[in-house]
Amino acid sequence: MTPLTEMNVHAPVAGRRIALFAGAYNHISDGVALTLNRLVLYLENRGAKVLVFAPTTNKNPPAVRHTGTLISVPSIPFPGRSDYRLTVGLSRKGWSSLEAFDPDLVHIATPDYAGAQALKWAKSREVPVVSSFHTHFAAYLKHFASYNPLYRMDFLENTAWKYGRWFYTQVEHIYVPSPSIGDELRAQGITNGLKVWARGVDAQRFSPDHRSLEWRLAHGFAEKDVIVTYVGRLVWEKKLSVFAEVIEGLKTQGIPHQSLVVGDGPVRDNLKERLTDTVFTGPLHGEELSSAYASSDIFLFPSDTETFGNVTLEAMASGLPTVCADAAGSDLLVMDGKTGYLAPPNDTPAFLAHVETLISDPTLRIKMGKAARSRAEAFEWKNVMGHLASYYEEIWNKRNGDGGNGVAANGAAVNVPARKAVA
Repeated sequence: MTPLTEMNVHAPVAGRRIALFAGAYNHISDGVALTLNRLVLYLENRGAKVLVFAPTTNKNPPAVRHTGTLISVPSIPFPGRSDYRLTVGLSRKGWSSLEAFDPDLVHIATPDYAGAQALKWAKSREVPVVSSFHTHFAAYLKHFASYNPLYRMDFLENTAWKYGRWFYTQVEHIYVPSPSIGDELRAQGITNGLKVWARGVDAQRFSPDHRSLEWRLAHGFAEKDVIVTYVGRLVWEKKLSVFAEVIEGLKTQGIPHQSLVVGDGPVRDNLKERLTDTVFTGPLHGEELSSAYASSDIFLFPSDTETFGNVTLEAMASGLPTVCADAAGSDLLVMDGKTGYLAPPNDTPAFLAHVETLISDPTLRIKMGKAARSRAEAFEWKNVMGHLASYYEEIWNKRNGDGGNGVAANGAAVNVPARKAVA
């Protein structure tokens, strides 16, 4: 594909006012919500003012202790998936808050109804609008249609892309988490303003230094056990059926191993009934999560609906070899045969073979784990957020007649780490 604009600078945002519209911010703890909260913290620490518009719930405390000022947007549960929410439009308070805030830029992270309202509002006032691509809605709809009667309509995926073309062609920039996602958008006719905004990792919080025998013993694992781990939302679209089939395959073949699942979601009970020997911790945070990653031995993540793969990066930073689907998200991070393995999506035998290889060869596990850690260190959050600040500055400079040629004012630029080389 034509290279996407990539920069690594820390552009000034002090004094700027940014309105952020999101479908997930504090009511659910997922990669989107955590990334956007980190973005707001980054911007506010550098002197910007940020006003966030997102759905909320009555859950107290909320799933995420949010950063910044949050305006609640009325919403309803997503049909068949009540943990996610669909906005139904800004409230009177929302509109008045937006008007009073008078943003310099509107950043729409979710192209839902409130996002469409924000787009129309900003364009009518000539406020620049950008959007970031976090959730592969078309892929999710295709997945839902495969098993849920509510979604058994062939036109859903095409409708999602049609709406996406209408929405994204009206914004000045589209921030994609990986070049492969950019390729997918281009193939659907969405070509304007594509720029790479990868995701990052806290390489101190997620580190092999957090490996703990005490943690392993406390959760029923012996020192010499080889632990195969999944971390993430427990939803079928993460291809947890493949994860379960791999664990069952290891057991059937008598291959010594232990398995660990970290996270929560609507299919947790189904998985627990199926994987009776697996340890389920529920959601973990802070030092507990750091220890869970680092105290494991292999990270197995078969999802093919990711736009980046935050948990894969966290596992790599923790020194784990990873076995992931060869799909958008993981394919940017995992160096096949060097930091882990990529398997064809839904190919359980391929996933199983790679996991077997890593279980049987501790020297290879250690070698790949070290390479994974080195690769992950290239994705420090400060650099990732610096990319986005540079993109914002490019738009403001263009509006002010100061250029907008894709390079920040100070001329600094650096490539996002390429897939072909381990950092």
